[in-house]
Amino acid sequence: MPKSILISRGLSPEALTLIPKDVTVDLNGHELALSPQELRSRLRGKAGLICQITDTIDDEVLATPGLKVVSNIAVGYNNIDVAAAKRRGVTVTNTPDVLTETTADFAWTLLMATARRVVEADRYARSGQWTSWKWDLLWGADVHGKTLGVIGFGRIGRAVARRAHGFNMRVLYHDTHRVSPDVERELNATYVDQATLLRDADFVTLHVLLSADTQHLIDERALRGMKKTAILVNAARGPIVDEAALARALREKWIAAAGLDVFEEEPKIHPELLPLTNVVMAPHIASASLETRVAMSTLAVQNCLAVLDGKAALTPVS
Repeated sequence: MPKSILISRGLSPEALTLIPKDVTVDLNGHELALSPQELRSRLRGKAGLICQITDTIDDEVLATPGLKVVSNIAVGYNNIDVAAAKRRGVTVTNTPDVLTETTADFAWTLLMATARRVVEADRYARSGQWTSWKWDLLWGADVHGKTLGVIGFGRIGRAVARRAHGFNMRVLYHDTHRVSPDVERELNATYVDQATLLRDADFVTLHVLLSADTQHLIDERALRGMKKTAILVNAARGPIVDEAALARALREKWIAAAGLDVFEEEPKIHPELLPLTNVVMAPHIASASLETRVAMSTLAVQNCLAVLDGKAALTPVS
């Protein structure tokens, strides 16, 4: 049977050139995602699907006759029913590693911008309100010498911790599994339980996968357990944080501020967050550098082609 794939959204030209001419490609070149019905319809007769985190790949999609591989352009894969894929013999792949450093950079971007009130300062400077230098104008918080708490100590969490060295920070981390003593020494990181991390950290940054266990991991109880001067950063997945509780925490000053790249119901943002000045928000762009997005899409294509050629995927989801 001829090889054929569906690409659910636009892909970098560099990645598209990797696809051999004998592979039939159905490319959705629009920015808008395919509806579930359109996705199922256009997937008929295709052996491969290259998709994005906004595409819902459920059992009905995975039941498409002849489907062999779903190649997700993301590290996370909560949009895919992996258990159903395994049951149906469909390989699922993701794009780890290639976005680690870029995402860690952006977590620090949010941390710094929030701590030093950069977005507020930009608005103030543009608005014409700045008429003279003021002693107490837009005081923020120092980052150097503080305590960084990292929840989720995988590739990205460790990359974030590594950057803390340059700021002479104490690093605490929490994960379901403790890393090796060698890694702890390399990163000068101390393992603690989550309650201790929330209590002691000046900055809490989230880097866990989204699952039933991590949904609303940061809820009202967790937020009340943080310092009043603490800053929360989320560049992982939106539903890890209870947005309603966070909005209240920011409004009532349980914590000082937050930097968010992800939201519970993207692209919707909880309306109570929108008027708050002590939250910096971005539209899910942590991996959005030219080099990284090209690398992600390239790896996704390579994964898909490998499986269609009867080879092992480069980065299969276990």
